[in-house]
Parts: sequence; C-alpha cells; structure tokens
Amino acid sequence: MTAEKKSAVEQRLDNGIYGTPQIKPDEQRRYLGTFRERVCLTISVAELHEQSWAAALAAEFKRGYGQLVFLNGNLPHEEIRPYVRAAAQAGVSFTMKTDPEFKTDPRSLAVVVAAKEAVYQSPVDVKKRYPQLVSSGPATKAATKDKQHGGFFYRLFHREGQ
Repeated sequence: MTAEKKSAVEQRLDNGIYGTPQIKPDEQRRYLGTFRERVCLTISVAELHEQSWAAALAAEFKRGYGQLVFLNGNLPHEEIRPYVRAAAQAGVSFTMKTDPEFKTDPRSLAVVVAAKEAVYQSPVDVKKRYPQLVSSGPATKAATKDKQHGGFFYRLFHREGQ
C-alpha cells in the first residue's frame, strides 16, 4: 500500500513538473489540438493562400458532422476572417489556436473542421473532398479584388508614373 501511495505522489509531482501526459501529441499539434479521427475537413496554409474556401466550409457545415472549427491564430487575421465569418453564420463553435507550437509554414494547417466525437472521415483535405471548388487561376481572390477595386496596398505599391 505504501508503494501505491508513493507512486501516486510521484505521479502527481511529475504531472506538476512536466505537465499532464498527452495522448498522441504530434497528431494533436498537426490537427490544431484535436485527434485525426474527429477531423472532417482541413485547409492547409498553402491552400488558404491559393483561393477562398469559404464555400467548402459552408458545404461541410451543411453535411452536419463538423460542429467545431479550429483556426490557426498565428496567421494574419485578414486571411482567416472569412472562415470565422462562415463559422459564425452557421452557428458553429470556433477556436483560435495561438500557441507557438502551431506553425504557419505552407504544410501546416490553417483551418480544421472537427466533430465532437470520432467520425473517421476520409479524405479530409479540402482539395480532395471538394474538387469542384478548386479554381484554375493562380491568383487569390483578395489579390484580384484589390486590382479591381484598387485596394490600399495595390494603390500604395502600384502608383501611376513610378
């Protein structure tokens, strides 16, 4: 009985010093804090820069599985604003993940739609799940909009006569 108490005390001390042990920490880092079996849809940082995927997000919400949205909060707010808006309009809970462990390199995930329990969806990559929404042009929607409407940065860097 003394050994059991000692191990419980040691375990409590270890948890206090090192933190509570996590199940599949690499998987949770990859999927913005959730497990792969709960994931319904993912949008990588590279895919986020290619085009707007708000229509894919809305379609995923209509399917009814994904009730949670995890957003990489280390990305600029302008890039994830459409996805926050889509989640809010659909009445879906969203969480901004700003821990330094969530990277912003092109292979990292920017948006993860997940269920509250395991759903085992495949494929989860937005380009594979919604190929009909892939645009053929390399320009992003925001860049096209800035050129058409003369947005602030377009006007700043593309002045006439320079």
